[in-house]
Formats: sequence, structure tokens, C-alpha cells
Amino acid sequence: MNVSVTQAAAAMNANSRWQEMISENLAAGSVPGYRRQDMSFQAVQAGVMGVGDKATSASQKALLMPKAIASTAFSSGAMNPTGAQTDVALDGPGFFQIRQADGSTAYTRSGAFKLNAQGELMTANGLTVMGESGPIQKDTNNPAPLSISSDGTVSQGLDVKGQLKIVDFSDPQKLQYIGSGLFVAKGTDAVPITPVNTTVRQGFLESSNASTTHEMANLITSMRAFEANQKVIQASDDRMSRVISELGSTS
Repeated sequence: MNVSVTQAAAAMNANSRWQEMISENLAAGSVPGYRRQDMSFQAVQAGVMGVGDKATSASQKALLMPKAIASTAFSSGAMNPTGAQTDVALDGPGFFQIRQADGSTAYTRSGAFKLNAQGELMTANGLTVMGESGPIQKDTNNPAPLSISSDGTVSQGLDVKGQLKIVDFSDPQKLQYIGSGLFVAKGTDAVPITPVNTTVRQGFLESSNASTTHEMANLITSMRAFEANQKVIQASDDRMSRVISELGSTS
């Protein structure tokens, strides 16, 4: 095995994944409530390589390979006033609970909600926003606007329509990002809990926590690392070509 080529190829693959993640962060930089996707790197022991017939220690035989680890940054974004009655933001930890088209549960920080023709509160993508007792529906025959209190209670005039279902997780990294600002729980470890010190703010939207400047700097860094490892492979290929040429020569 050509160790240098293998390690450089693994590093190029990791940096390629990082560039894809950066591109997603840049594309979703204007999506309300979007959570930045991060990539970290570490070396892992991918195997061992003996030296002839001599016994060596495990540390001498270890073949270290770069490993990319994806994670989500759950830091809060800025609060932007919109004045829209169906726009809400969470000031503090937690997620809005959403029902997907197949009936499964998802979670989001984006409170850019809207009302459909039947008066049901929906996400921008047309998914149902869940309340503590089920979907929240406005009376289309009642001209009174919706009001949403700091604890998520939705009212239409004097008529209470429900309370937004807001949950949190002791370890948000147990959530899996599935796109469009939505997360789903991974396994049985991701158990919803009641958020602490979280306030609902009507007429506001939380901005993405991804910074365009920071992501552009990361993009340059990943491209330089990709190019450096590409040159390692080229240099190793040239070296092997010279070895084959010289050792294979009969002169």
C-alpha cells in the first residue's frame, strides 16, 4: 500500500465533503432559523502495517487516516422584526414540532409560518405546525387576527386556538438534519423535553446562524487543503514512475 497516496486521497475526500457543507451553508444563509453545518477533522487508526517479519509495537504499525466529523452548530441567530402575525421566533433553546406529509415528526427553528385555505397553520413548505393538542386552525369566518403569546398560546380574539408545541433536547446533536431547516430524532436517545427559559416572539423571525464571511474563509481553507493533498498524490505518482523506470531498466 502506498501510504502517502492513501492518506492524501482520504484527506481530499474529507475536504470535498467539507466544501459541500460550506456550499449548503452559503445557500441557506438567508433561510430563517437555519443551523450552520460544521466539519471537524481528526486522525483515526484505520489499520496496521507490519515492517517485514519483525514484530513492532502497535504505535509503530498504526496507519493514521484523516476522518471528517459532521455536526450542527445550534447557536442562536439574530431576531429580525417582520410584523407578520404568523411569523414567530424562539428566543432561547427549543424547536417547533412539525408533522411531515407522511405523518412523521420533525423539528425546526424556522417560524416563517402561513395559513392555508382551511386556516391551518403551516410551515413555508406546507407542513403542519403542531400544537399541544394537535394542529392549530384559525376560524376563517372570524375577522379577528391571530395573536401568539410569549408561551406560544395562539388566540383569535377571545377564542384560544391552541398552544404551539415547543420541545428541546438534552443533546441536540442527536438530531439529524434532513434539509429545508428540518431535523428528525435519531434513535431512542433523542427524547423531547420541555425547554427552559424560552420565549415565543410574534412578528419576528430568527435569522440563520451561518456567516457568509466565515463560510467564504472556510471555503478558501478547504480548497487550499484539497490542492495541497492533490500535489502530494502527484509527487508520489512521479516518484513511483521514476522508481519503476529505473528499476525496470536493463541497462
